[in-house]
Amino acid sequence: MDDSALLRYSRQILLPGFDIDGQQALLESKVLVVGLGGLGSSASLYLAAGGVGQLVIADADRVELSNLQRQILYRQSDLGTHKAVAAQAALEALNPECQIEPLALRLSGTQLEEAVERSNLVLDCVDNFETRRKLNIACWQHKKPLVSAAALGMTGQLTAFDANTDDSPCYECLYEETPNEENASCSENGVLGPVVGLLGSAQAIEAIKILAGVGEPLVGRLLVLDATTMDWHCFRLSRRTGCQICGETRKPSSALF
Repeated sequence: MDDSALLRYSRQILLPGFDIDGQQALLESKVLVVGLGGLGSSASLYLAAGGVGQLVIADADRVELSNLQRQILYRQSDLGTHKAVAAQAALEALNPECQIEPLALRLSGTQLEEAVERSNLVLDCVDNFETRRKLNIACWQHKKPLVSAAALGMTGQLTAFDANTDDSPCYECLYEETPNEENASCSENGVLGPVVGLLGSAQAIEAIKILAGVGEPLVGRLLVLDATTMDWHCFRLSRRTGCQICGETRKPSSALF
């Protein structure tokens, strides 16, 4: 780590349990952020600012006016531009030392597999269950930690999955059946901008913790936010019996604590 990087992150290094080795681990990490909407906007900003060395950012959409109230990566001048391209410019302006690889496409098939395989950690910031499930399968096969969040209206949820951790569930354990896409889409039902910002920031925290080996990740726990009261509820999340992805054979448990 050079002197400029040390100066940039000196305050972060002073955190208890987060020393130079932790910051070096971030600098040597590559994080795949899939989805550059409200969640991906805040998550990628904090990861770039926090010292992650490489970010691969993927989104097939272009910036629209309706995005600006919650997708804080973008400005009026970005309207009509591919989100991945506009996001790259914003992140490089924030931290020129962070290497940004934009993918202006919807990851699937071989491209998704390759993107996951060459990353150290994946952030699920998408708004459709098909992509979430494909990400879950790829991350489990390649043993890459997956930090997943979702938000709708005034509510949201956050968890992490890691095939390298004993007894970690996977995304399929959380949703055995695909929920109704129309009832779960921000574009159809709306979301309060700061809610996705809060959940995306929490995703960045989880990613940094896992990469730097700091604290206790959310593997095996599901956080649920009710922003109308600002209450956070934590549920234990276990592997589901008969799950075809993580292959657990024991009974699952889900208890509020």
